[in-house]
Amino acid sequence: MTAAPTVLIVDDEPDLIELVSLTLGRMSLQTASASNLEGARAQLASRRFDLCLTDMRLPDGDGLDLVAYIQEHHPDLPVAVITAHGNVESAVRALKSGAFDFVSKPLDLGVLRKLVATAIKLVERTDSASEAAAAAAALPAQGPRLMGHSQIMSSLRELIARVARSQAPVHISGESGTGKELVARLVHASGPRHDNSFVPVNCGAIPSELMESELFGHKRGSFTGAIADKKGLVQSAEGGTLFLDEVADLPLHMQVKLLRLIQEKTARPVGEQREVPVDVRVLSATHKNLAELVAQGRFREDLYYRINVIELRVPALREHREDIPELAEAMLQRLSGRLGLAAPRISPPARAALERYGFPGNVRELENILERATALSVSGIIEEADLQLRAGSLPGAPAANAAPAAAISTHMPTPGADAAGALGEHLETIEREAIIKALEQTRYNKTAAAKLLGMSFRALRYRVKKLKIE
Repeated sequence: MTAAPTVLIVDDEPDLIELVSLTLGRMSLQTASASNLEGARAQLASRRFDLCLTDMRLPDGDGLDLVAYIQEHHPDLPVAVITAHGNVESAVRALKSGAFDFVSKPLDLGVLRKLVATAIKLVERTDSASEAAAAAAALPAQGPRLMGHSQIMSSLRELIARVARSQAPVHISGESGTGKELVARLVHASGPRHDNSFVPVNCGAIPSELMESELFGHKRGSFTGAIADKKGLVQSAEGGTLFLDEVADLPLHMQVKLLRLIQEKTARPVGEQREVPVDVRVLSATHKNLAELVAQGRFREDLYYRINVIELRVPALREHREDIPELAEAMLQRLSGRLGLAAPRISPPARAALERYGFPGNVRELENILERATALSVSGIIEEADLQLRAGSLPGAPAANAAPAAAISTHMPTPGADAAGALGEHLETIEREAIIKALEQTRYNKTAAAKLLGMSFRALRYRVKKLKIE
């Protein structure tokens, strides 16, 4: 029979210790207590614990001292801090020091129970992994993967594994196309919330006037058109992770509401009179420089420090060129498998050209280049000409050590997603019509149609499947 998990409660208020002990006892957890730092260290030396809850103010020191001690001597033990109401600065300092999470006084027992349950899940997941797997921090073996064996990508995977153990807000920075959402999904999948929802929100894609209703939901009759109660995206992420992509595009009035969500762990639907507790972990991302936006008054400084408790920077593709062959092979297998075709090979000159290329659009651009090259290639081999690389980003492009990626990304113009999407749809329509016309003229003889269109039979077959003409 497995022993019940044990929680160490460190506080100099006997009434609070009794309240927490009773609450956790109803969750079938064992508890032990200490009234100061010295007692806490003695308890930690005498037995194994699954979680430590500590007040920030102790008679012989600070709760942060205990967080630091546990980080050094018991790194696998989650520690959560109890802060005074409204003292968010203390909570942020604790999270930056390595605390798992925080809860404010007066204690909301519902919030406390959720925090403890999440922490126990984390410990159980760590215990069930082998020691070797624990070093890799349980990055998922299935589902989304972060590819590449370069040092910079290995370091990123290690960071993801470490921050997955915390509940602190994480901000993911990096240029467009580097895979920031993939990193967010890995943080979620590697942590104790992996069984619950991962809810991505593109802050730049929701009209400003609908943002509050979409995020927090609304009550019936709260505004014209609100014919029924609606649950917001925040509530949909209950128990899981809320990922705010392009968070820099949040309007200022919504930045205030997001700040309250992070600080108070509550949300209020439009038209609702009271706030409701919400248990979500907030991850955010943007390709913009948030510090510059703060200086320009376009992003709240207090929100910047709340969402940026931990920062993960996703490197540009030019910073790990050695991973390009591995990424390219995996992409070709996926692209061809989707269409039921054999994956083409990349000729040595084409491979060398890819490794020299600057990739201003990063991994996303690599995939687009390979998709186009697959359609253009003849006899199943991608040649350098099939890649059609942009001249401005050929060998003269800045190397990985020429300038920090953050500086490059700040000044790099990015085309509007709507404009790019509309252009792509228009070109596909023209291409589809041309192929259909050629097939009709040749009585659906694909070999003859390919000759008429000036492309290889393989390329035509690829485009027919891609455009779903069949």
